[in-house]
Amino acid sequence: MSSVFLRERTGNFLETEEYKQTAKTLVWWQAVDQPLFRAYSQEALSHLGAATELASVTHLEGASANQVGNFHYVVETDIPAINEEEFNAWYNTEHLPGLSRVPGTISAKRYVRNTGSPRFIACYELISPAVMDSKEWLAIRHTAWSSRIRPMFQHTFRQLYTRIHST
Repeated sequence: MSSVFLRERTGNFLETEEYKQTAKTLVWWQAVDQPLFRAYSQEALSHLGAATELASVTHLEGASANQVGNFHYVVETDIPAINEEEFNAWYNTEHLPGLSRVPGTISAKRYVRNTGSPRFIACYELISPAVMDSKEWLAIRHTAWSSRIRPMFQHTFRQLYTRIHST
């Protein structure tokens, strides 16, 4: 598994020197409903401040992989250790591949946080938030296996972000 570095920032981040230094090289995402920002990089870039190392588990091209998305949906969760094997099987064989095939999904990725919590992270780059309301997306979210796994989630964080276009 390769490493990816997650940069999470809050507050007036767009006014900071870090943002100005990285706006042209990193894709920054801003939460739609709060001053929360994130970007991913292949390098730690420790001179820019804290980054969380993630292990890259899965990267699937989506049904709309040839397009550029302006939306980034993230689900982070913990799962009891006793349920991890089934959780990972569900994510890797049904859930992530199914959501990646939904029209409007550009990519579907999974990461594991090396330290801290929530440990498991799934990210979906989307053409529009409406993708998450489509019958295809909802069908994957509401399978029998999904209904069995989702109650196991702990410390779950879901957030929709929009791409920040640098000027």
